[in-house]
Amino acid sequence: MENAIPIKDKFCLTIDEASEYFGIGEKKLRKIVTENLYSDFVIQNGVKYLIKRKRFESFLNEISAI
Repeated sequence: MENAIPIKDKFCLTIDEASEYFGIGEKKLRKIVTENLYSDFVIQNGVKYLIKRKRFESFLNEISAI
């Protein structure tokens, strides 16, 4: 995978990638996603959820506890 894009440069992250990038557990991320399905940082692709990295960073900056 020489042509793989680094996580820090991706527009959208999978739950696994977001967990690694943000240091938040997968179960907690899945809970955040299901509680915020209609927010601006979640994209649903079939049964797969993607997290818009920069918008999720903004979301995290606005909250004080997860």
